Order: sequence, then C-alpha cells, then structure tokens
Amino acid sequence: MVAIDVPIWSARLQVLRRARLWSRRELGKRLADAADEAARDRLPTLETLTWLIRLWEAGERRPDERYSELLCRAFGVDEAELFVGDAAGTTLWHYLTGIPLLSGMFTAEEEERTGRAIEAPQRADDGTISYFKAVLDAYTRTDLRPADVINVLRPVFEGIEEFHRDASSPVRRAFLLLAAENAELISRMHHEAGDPGGALVWSDEAIRDAREAADTLLEAYTLAQRGGLSDTADDPGQIVDLAVAARERVNLPPRMDALSRHHEAQGHALAGDRDMCRRRLEESAQSLAEPGDDTRYRFDCSIEAHNTLCVGCLVDLGYARSAIEILEQEPPKALSTYATAYAMARMAHAYADAHERERAVETARQALVLARQTGALRALHELARVQLHPRQARRKRILL
Repeated sequence: MVAIDVPIWSARLQVLRRARLWSRRELGKRLADAADEAARDRLPTLETLTWLIRLWEAGERRPDERYSELLCRAFGVDEAELFVGDAAGTTLWHYLTGIPLLSGMFTAEEEERTGRAIEAPQRADDGTISYFKAVLDAYTRTDLRPADVINVLRPVFEGIEEFHRDASSPVRRAFLLLAAENAELISRMHHEAGDPGGALVWSDEAIRDAREAADTLLEAYTLAQRGGLSDTADDPGQIVDLAVAARERVNLPPRMDALSRHHEAQGHALAGDRDMCRRRLEESAQSLAEPGDDTRYRFDCSIEAHNTLCVGCLVDLGYARSAIEILEQEPPKALSTYATAYAMARMAHAYADAHERERAVETARQALVLARQTGALRALHELARVQLHPRQARRKRILL
C-alpha cells in the first residue's frame, strides 16, 4: 500500500470535508452549530477554529474529545468511522485521487472494489461504472456552488479518463460515455461561474468523447447544451446552428428537443429576429408538454427555466414590458441556487429597461445577495448589464 504523509484519521477528515464541498471555514461554522449553547460559548473564534482544522488535516495535532464529538456531529458519522483505521484502504485511495468520499452512499465492499479498480484499471466492471455514475449524479444539483462542483468533479473526470484508456474493452465505451457527461456538467458549471473560456474547453471535450463513443443522442445533447453557453450577441448565428445541428443528429426526446429550441430562440433573440424567436419558444413549450420522456441526462428544462429564457429573449428583443408580465405571473422561486440568482438578475434587467427604477434596484439588490451566496458569477455579469435610467426630474413649484 502506498504511504501518505498524514495519519489515516487526518486524511479521512480531509476527504469527508472536501466531499461535502465545505471550506475549512465552513466546517468551523458547522462545528459551532453542532455545539450546544453552553459549549458554543466556550469555543474559540471562527478564525481559531479554521486554524485548528488546518492543523488536524495536516496531522500536526489530533482533536481532543470535545472537538472529536463536534466533528462527528458535523459530518453525521460515528467516532469509529472518523478515527478508527478499519477503512484505511478506502480513505487512502480517496485521499490520493481526490475523488470524493460520499459517506453512507456505498457499502464497504463497493468502496473496496472501486479502490482495487483504481489500482488496476483492468479490474473495472459494471460496478465501477455504477459507482462513478452515482458520484456524478450526487453533484448534479443547482443548490451547489458552481466553482465547488468544478473542483470536486475534475478528479472524478481524471479517474474516468484513466479507466477509458486502460480498462478492458467491455466497459471502456461506458466510461467514455460517462466522461462526456462529466465534461458537459463541468462545462455548465464554468458557464455559471462566469468562465466562458473554460466552459467552451470542457464543452469541446464532451463533444469529442460523445463522437468517439458513436452515441448520436449524447452528441446531440452536448451540441444543444453548447448552444446555451453564450449570453452575448457576439455570434448569435452559431447558437442557432448548434441548436439545429443537435436536432439534425437524431430524433430528440421531448425535453431535449425543447432544450435545443430554447437555445435556438435565444440565438434568434440576440440576432433581433422576433418572429423566429417566438416560433421556437412556442415549439419548445409544445415539446415540454409532451408526456413519456425518459431522457437519461439531467438538466433543467422545467417550466420555470422555460419562463426565464422567454424573459431573457424578450429583454434582448427590447420587449421589457412583456417580460415583466411573465415574471409577475411566475416569479422566480425563492431558492438559494445559481439558477434563481440568474433569473432574478434577468428580472432586474427587465424592470430597468421598462424604466421601473425602484423595482429594478430592489430586485437587483436581492439578486446580488443571492449571487454572492451561491457563487453565481453569470448572474453578476447579467447585473452588470443593467442600466438604471435616471429618475425623471420633478417640476419645481415657483412661488411668487
């Protein structure tokens, strides 16, 4: 077994924290939350707690009984799972690879089998594929910060890529398909994190893997998603072309068809083509209403997402009042997600363009707070486009 430079319990502390996407500071807050009122008053400052966690993870100091109990409460594990070395092999391969350790999701046998496959990729089988698929699904959530998802999924992608190169032929293609899905998700997270360049790089990777696997449905999906990576009028024609190409590859299931038509409508709006934009939005709504869609890919193509895109198209076309009518019928749900932050930023944009200054300011303020909480830099970029029109000058009353 490969040796590591920290104790096993210290390595386990790190992998558990990273799998939950917590910074050391966030773990410090959770330790304070896990304490009862009397114990909380005796805890050091958050800065000191963060410093202690750094020492624990470096193996330079072991948590005493008080902190051990708080750590177990924060992670939702018992003391044996955190500090006893029974799962040393599992901890080791997660620590070395950076692949997140999702406590409670897998059995000890599944962890051990996956660890052996990591050491010798030719041992990979359907169970290994299911393991990585479950990890990927666990992070396909809009309530997570995009930058955190990127950091946790990069080592997952690297592990999948290694299996694709070195695994036996029966499972190699399955890993290639999984790599394409992983790359597409990372691409979307770069998009939400305000990194268009990174989004395109990972989108290219997803398309290449889908084509190499000769999966036309997955290729169409990656093309449709790539069409949604542009929020500017730099090249609206390319957005339209990508959406059309997705539908030309294969007969798309309803939700994927709606996704491609969503993005095509966006391209037409950016190009100023009102009629084509309206037509594609109507077609996407029809596709969403069709029953029986069993698309295996996870993406947001809900009515709320459709309304947000309609609002964006109307704003881009200069019909702010019409956008506001949709917003007031179906306002964004008060969820702490990057999608909600972006929807609220679009709402502020519509109010500003309609010269409703007070409502624009208040909505922009709410969107700003939510964008900072959720790491939604794309929402911040949208807020930067909001132009607040000056108040109309009040007529002064002249007294004679």
